[in-house]
Amino acid sequence: MELIPCPYGHPDVVALTGEVQAHYRELYGGPGDESTVEAADFEPPTGHFVVGYVDGEPVAMGGWRRLGDRPGLPSPNTAEIKRMYVAPSVRGRGLSRVVLTELETSARAAGIDWLVLETGQPQTSAIALYRSSGYTDIDGTPYGHYVHHVNAIHLGKSLG
Repeated sequence: MELIPCPYGHPDVVALTGEVQAHYRELYGGPGDESTVEAADFEPPTGHFVVGYVDGEPVAMGGWRRLGDRPGLPSPNTAEIKRMYVAPSVRGRGLSRVVLTELETSARAAGIDWLVLETGQPQTSAIALYRSSGYTDIDGTPYGHYVHHVNAIHLGKSLG
């Protein structure tokens, strides 16, 4: 898989976001992920976003965005992982781990020392990926859009 940095508004990102939102609607019911995401969140130096291509087709994506110095976060240099997704047709090949490794590497290079994320209990594959990559439970109160949702899981990892 070839990973290419892309603006969040890029047509391939828009298409993959549509796919992941459809997956969320099926998995959770309702409208999908309603957390606020702005294209500028992922522009350097405040963020980074990549799309993964297999044979020229966009099949994976993910990004991080700085959260700033907020009370309760593990560090003033914390960023949030958003929109991690791998198309069903290429799952099981380790592509999510490739995207996650790129996000961690680029975040570390940008001076980020903690990554945090929200996911849901039904997303067992995502939870397994993150936990096997060193992410552990953290308090999501300072940043979490889904802090009051009973199925939300808040994970984080020190990049230090």
